[in-house]
Amino acid sequence: MHTLMKHIKRKKQTSFKKTTVPAKKPQLASKETIPLEFPIRLNRYLAHKGFSTRRGADELITKGLVKINDKVAVLGDQVKSSADVVVVSPKVITKMEGAYRYVAYYKPRGISTDAQKEGESIKMALPALRGLFPLGRLDKDSQGLIILTNDGRLTDRVLSPDRAHEKEYLVRVDKQISDTFIRHLERGILIETYKTKPAKARRSGETIFHITLTEGKKHQIRRMCTAEGYQVLQLTRVRIMNIKLDNLKEGAYRDITGTELATLKKSIGL
Repeated sequence: MHTLMKHIKRKKQTSFKKTTVPAKKPQLASKETIPLEFPIRLNRYLAHKGFSTRRGADELITKGLVKINDKVAVLGDQVKSSADVVVVSPKVITKMEGAYRYVAYYKPRGISTDAQKEGESIKMALPALRGLFPLGRLDKDSQGLIILTNDGRLTDRVLSPDRAHEKEYLVRVDKQISDTFIRHLERGILIETYKTKPAKARRSGETIFHITLTEGKKHQIRRMCTAEGYQVLQLTRVRIMNIKLDNLKEGAYRDITGTELATLKKSIGL
């Protein structure tokens, strides 16, 4: 057990049961933070929203399971503007929910979230979870919580800077932490030409602190510490929104289900 992890509160891990997804009312395709250019073909629109691939969208349209402005869509239809109301049959939504999987994974240090880079990646480390992708990134030299899923709807809803979702980290540095350093973390630190957004920070030991961010610039915490004269020795992500690392062991993973999953989805509008 790493010294740093002694400071993580040990809580009894919740036992989650698989639940049957109830029938839902027709759902509107969700708004994305990345704007689309209109007009756009319906199959591309549905793929962008995470309902299926373009080919899969064509099948949904052919089966009469998609409507535009209360009219059953046909192949070749376009969504002409953001004012158009696109509705997918609740049968499709229920089936999609049953096919989705959400996993909390304790990424060890040295494992890359980018399969394209050299070295061991999550895809190589977890062959049993092929088909799932990491929701966001975590530096190769960092460790801790990563959410893996095959639900593309989560990508923009969780990762977009406009959403300002919380991510909490436990950090160990090379020297004693000062009150001034903690205040600077809370108020924002100038990194080159960018000042970081205000954060929640608290000291957890002489050289250990917690920090909660609502943004995710590349190597942000390491760069913030460097700007203040500190060197990061160990960085562990312990929480993403309501999903916590808790007592998950390094290299292990667990499914996110039940109330925990329901809370996550509700917070992002699913």
